[in-house]
Amino acid sequence: MPIEQQYINHFSRFGMIAQQVVEGFLTGLHKSPFHGFSVEFAEHKIYNQGDSTKNIDWKLYARTEKLFLKEFEEETNVRSTVIVDISGSMNFPKASNRSVDSLNKLGFSAYAAASILFLLNKQRDASGVVLFDETVRLHSEIKGSKTHLTYLIQQLENVLSNEFKGSGVSHLSDCLHQIASQSPKRGMVTLFTDFSFHSHKEDLDNILQALQHLRYNGNEVLIFNVLDRGLEEEFNFGNRPHKFVDLETGNEIKMTPMDFKEKYQSEKSRQLRYIKEKLLNFGIEYVEADINDGFTSVLENYLVKRSLL
Repeated sequence: MPIEQQYINHFSRFGMIAQQVVEGFLTGLHKSPFHGFSVEFAEHKIYNQGDSTKNIDWKLYARTEKLFLKEFEEETNVRSTVIVDISGSMNFPKASNRSVDSLNKLGFSAYAAASILFLLNKQRDASGVVLFDETVRLHSEIKGSKTHLTYLIQQLENVLSNEFKGSGVSHLSDCLHQIASQSPKRGMVTLFTDFSFHSHKEDLDNILQALQHLRYNGNEVLIFNVLDRGLEEEFNFGNRPHKFVDLETGNEIKMTPMDFKEKYQSEKSRQLRYIKEKLLNFGIEYVEADINDGFTSVLENYLVKRSLL
């Protein structure tokens, strides 16, 4: 059987859940929240006898009493890239990705990414997927066919089943610069990451500069900062000794969380504020995605907000 036909025939429960989520979004919204980014105004041109009157700018005529035509860039569908961080830290907390009600950060990101891919395909936009950890593991083509969609969904499912397993520390800045260099201009880029990094290899400013690189190329950029708010932001581990294991390096440390909770919360809050402020200045959309809210709720809240803009 041809490989493409295998992808068409194999439509897993994972894919079906993502598809159903999208159908629910669109039923509630009555329109796609991503429409409106594929056609851009370019310039005015003086109307000459014989030109079509279709694009005459009548508002400008009312002000100047002269006829001008509105010219647009070539009308093409949006080209979208969905990027998922598959590094070790995304496997926190230890949860079953087999159950939609018990997803860790990686499971949350995979389901949310699949839902966005279905939404884009529904409105006939071309899309691709990038998976990375310390290096880019997959950088797919950007296409709009149903066959390609099924291939992309399969890659995301392979991540959850460990058939496509990320390893090593995340190298966000290097990977994002590489992705930016290979991404088409004036597309849409959606990134799922937890902003986990190791200071001896890179720092937060390097990561933010890499995100600005994506924006500089003319892309619309959306960041989902995926985290378990109760554990990673509020540090709610109780008052008994714990052994903490770095999921990327394997380093271990034993401590009583309450002894460090106040200092940790202060530093985490400062870091999140800094990320939000910088991304806002870059013109990048930022969504703090708490996995405990569920990917359906997080996406729905964002899409409803976007549809009102």
